[in-house]
Amino acid sequence: MLNQNQIPLLDALKANAARPHAPFYTPGHKLGEGISQPLADLLGKAVFRADLTELADLDNLFAPQGVIQEAQQLAAAAFGASQTWFLVNGSTCGIEAAILATCGTGDKIILPRNVHSSAIAGLILSGAIPIFFNPEYDPVLDIAHSITPNTLQSALQLHPDAKAVLTVYPTYYGVCGDLRAIANITHQYNIPLLVDEAHGAHFAFHPELPTPALAAGADLTVQSIHKVLGAMTQASMLHVRGNRIDCDRITKALQLLQSTSPSYLLLASLDAARQQMALYGKMLMSRTLQLADEARTKISQIPGLSVLEMPQLEKSFGFIALDKTRLTVTVSGLGLTGFEADEILDEKFAVTAEFASLQHLTFIISLGNTSADIEQLVQAFTTLAKEYRRTNLIVKSHLWHELFTIQCHALCCSPREAFFAISEILPLTKANKRICAEIVCPYPPGIPVLMPGEVITKPVLDYLQQIQAMGGLISGCTDNSLRTLKVVKE
Repeated sequence: MLNQNQIPLLDALKANAARPHAPFYTPGHKLGEGISQPLADLLGKAVFRADLTELADLDNLFAPQGVIQEAQQLAAAAFGASQTWFLVNGSTCGIEAAILATCGTGDKIILPRNVHSSAIAGLILSGAIPIFFNPEYDPVLDIAHSITPNTLQSALQLHPDAKAVLTVYPTYYGVCGDLRAIANITHQYNIPLLVDEAHGAHFAFHPELPTPALAAGADLTVQSIHKVLGAMTQASMLHVRGNRIDCDRITKALQLLQSTSPSYLLLASLDAARQQMALYGKMLMSRTLQLADEARTKISQIPGLSVLEMPQLEKSFGFIALDKTRLTVTVSGLGLTGFEADEILDEKFAVTAEFASLQHLTFIISLGNTSADIEQLVQAFTTLAKEYRRTNLIVKSHLWHELFTIQCHALCCSPREAFFAISEILPLTKANKRICAEIVCPYPPGIPVLMPGEVITKPVLDYLQQIQAMGGLISGCTDNSLRTLKVVKE
């Protein structure tokens, strides 16, 4: 039985940082002695003494046999996996590795159209052919939710030669589909279910949270430990359970995708976050859920505001769970867009949301939030509703649904072929009906509206311009001002 009290990697890093010696190895700042003074003033020098490289006692991420191996084994036990890999390039490299390990050039992979941009990068790297289908759409809230088992069944019946299924669980809004049924359907075709569980790393530690992906039958899941738990930004984990995934291919893919100079600060933060949750996770999540319930209850009572709740999801779509630590507030009843409300809350009340959309603001409530945070959030919304309400209500837009229905059928060639094709830059006015050669997505949440290989359509261009006009950020493309787009040269 593994002892979850242990933090082998963190302990080894602490010991090496404290060991008196003359360093003649990277990094160049040499235990913080050469660090910039303004940076040292901000962070202190102690952190730089622990910014070490692959010393003998610290193991090697790509061939772990010591403390990294021990830390990963402890993490596998804590999160319910057969094997766990630590990621220092974020969940992005985990999603890419999952696709590379299961799909080669020309292989089909079934996935919803609202995947993160990292999945598109995985398609480009692997040469896999995406078989897209639309997730369930909420026309009232203008939000794309999860996929349904029936939709997946139809996709697999049409494409029984697919090599894998990839889904998002939970969505950015915290919505969880019936993953157990999805896994059962996927396994009927003897292929693996890959899960982007970037926002669900906390699920394993409290019974009132949705079922973790691995427990629901997923073969592989990728979790951003930094997003909702206590690891440092960029620190994630990839977990495998069962025998449908070739673990050696995962290891080989990660060797291609991760830095050969991994940050031991990030790796140690994963070790520490695992120990924290293994020992105190239920207590921490109980407190987090209590804070989230308080925020949800009070904000839902403010005139002009509403919050995303499980009953409406269950009644309308049959979804089985909502992560209650994810709070989505609809502000269109105040006559404001989500982007306008986000700016007001940030600038006037020092309350910063995770992300804004046309009608909503979404907040992540985690183990790091306090009662004071919740009080500030509720008070900010109370004042927003009283002092910033407009009489002219905005018209709800269903462009999201329209454009993704179009984009599911708009792929002319594989993302890899389009990405590496000879391209040209065209003004936006001349890009209609051309084949896109780059990833274009509002961020966050990082869901591409256009990807290499898709035909550019007028609804897509209208949507992007609307997002930009409302104050949204367009990322991924060569021209972030969106005056031009990169297209495949004819």
